[in-house]
Amino acid sequence: MRELVLAIGTVGGIALRRSPVRMITAVVLMVLQAVAMPLAAPWLGALVDAAIDRDPAAATRAGTAIAVALIGAVTFGHFAHIVYFELIELLIADLDERLMRVAGDSDTMAHHDRPEYADHLAAVRQQLHRIAWSLQALLSGTGILTAMVITAIILARVSPWLLLLPLLAIPPLLTGRRAEALVDAARTTSAERSRLALHIYGLMTKASTSKEVRLCRLTPRLLDEHGKLWRETTATLWRAEIRAAALRIAGLLSFAVGYLGAVLLVVDHTVRGNGSVGTVVLTVSLAAQVHFQVSHGIGLLQEMDGAASVVRRLRWLESAAAQSAPPPGHAVPERITTGIRLRGVGFSYPEAEGPVLADVDCVLPAGSTVALVGENGAGKSTLVKLLCRFYDPAAGAIEVDGVDIAGFAVPEWRSRIAAGFQDFARFQLPVRQTVGVGDVPRVDDEAAAAAALERAGGTDVVEGLPDGWSTQLGKAYADGAELSGGQWQKLALGRAMMRTDPLLLILDEPSAALDAETEHRLFEQYAAGARQASQRTGTVTLLVTHRFSTVRIADLIIVVGDGGILEFGSHATLMQRGGTYAELYSIQAAAYR
Repeated sequence: MRELVLAIGTVGGIALRRSPVRMITAVVLMVLQAVAMPLAAPWLGALVDAAIDRDPAAATRAGTAIAVALIGAVTFGHFAHIVYFELIELLIADLDERLMRVAGDSDTMAHHDRPEYADHLAAVRQQLHRIAWSLQALLSGTGILTAMVITAIILARVSPWLLLLPLLAIPPLLTGRRAEALVDAARTTSAERSRLALHIYGLMTKASTSKEVRLCRLTPRLLDEHGKLWRETTATLWRAEIRAAALRIAGLLSFAVGYLGAVLLVVDHTVRGNGSVGTVVLTVSLAAQVHFQVSHGIGLLQEMDGAASVVRRLRWLESAAAQSAPPPGHAVPERITTGIRLRGVGFSYPEAEGPVLADVDCVLPAGSTVALVGENGAGKSTLVKLLCRFYDPAAGAIEVDGVDIAGFAVPEWRSRIAAGFQDFARFQLPVRQTVGVGDVPRVDDEAAAAAALERAGGTDVVEGLPDGWSTQLGKAYADGAELSGGQWQKLALGRAMMRTDPLLLILDEPSAALDAETEHRLFEQYAAGARQASQRTGTVTLLVTHRFSTVRIADLIIVVGDGGILEFGSHATLMQRGGTYAELYSIQAAAYR
């Protein structure tokens, strides 16, 4: 019951906040529609009695009243639904915004690594329409409750025993809620399979994966797996729906028995001379309306129960994502004077077999260019995520000039970081904004974007576009321009260059889509820019790459492996030492001979 009340409050609260006038108008119209039918019932009885008594005037009055009530019900319902559909659009927009905030507006990314988070998110996405349509249930339910009160008053005037009719709604109400609980549990059980099926659907329909699907001839296998997952999901849901239907039928049968008993009671009452034929017609009409009110009300309540499960999951997601950092205790410095120190840093991902990093201890000197190298899975990207505070270390600390970055406000610390990631985003915006979002206050500053893209070595991308900086990118638009992987990456590098005075510049595999010669030229350019920036703010530039041919320009090279740091030093020092770096460098250099 608490979840039901919470769902009603959530849906009604959003609608009132988004448009109070529409919400109030819809409630009033739905109530007027709902009460019109019960008010027509006494006139229907009067019409029958007037016809039997051959009283044309009374019959005319009764018929006119019935017509007015019926026309009113249709009219009020029509305009109520016009307002209701407008509210639905506002409600869906609000819920979409909440989901986007859950996914992207949190201090850390830790919740994305929890399997139950993925299950709840998949279930909410699949059932989000239920919470939107529950607005209709809420509005209709308000009208039905009002109609039931009026119906009860009229029935009580015929016979107090007829007041028991609404009480007969309790069994179908209880069985209906139990049925919804069974279906909701089945959705939870099948959430993982549904998520996997949707993943396969994405593999089959996305352009980015279509080449491998075709080349490897994966279509039959993927279709078989997709069908198997959906069959298993459907079987689980079907079994639950059958059990739920049996419960609902049992509840409605109990009401039907009571309904029949009420009609027989009034007929007997009339036969004994204590009522008229009109009274029988009135009672049958109202009993039928009670049946409709009860059955429809149960359906609406089940819809609200479904919405309650979505609200519960949504609140769980919001709670999981609300792992905010502690209040800031220090201001982010204007410049780095000593460096960034990783002191005994350790980290493990949720449900991982072992730590990704353990007891990492090193210094990234102020004003230096540091290259981070190592094999796949060595922990390079994890170190980047820790520096950006997407995660906090499980052990140890990361310090800037001796101050733990955990004491900085996360938004302020990130505002002093510029980064280009290997899994960069392809923002389908005009080129100017695609680069400009790297520094949101200057998102439409074409001069700033041009300067940033020049530092990234990507001016040739804009030169080849039909409308230059105003060209719309992406196939989401009919006239959007599509770029090659290398061109998209150059724009991503331009975004990384938008912030001119960062404390930390991270280039995580910044040229994976570029050839080795272009990468080397860019790295030399980055190193020169980093030396200029270091004079102003002591910027630390961190290069993460698999290509050893360009890391030799770095002031410091850190080799990561086995969950820690294997070696560090300059290129010459590490080559002279003859360790892991020298071996990897030699192997890669030999491949270019």
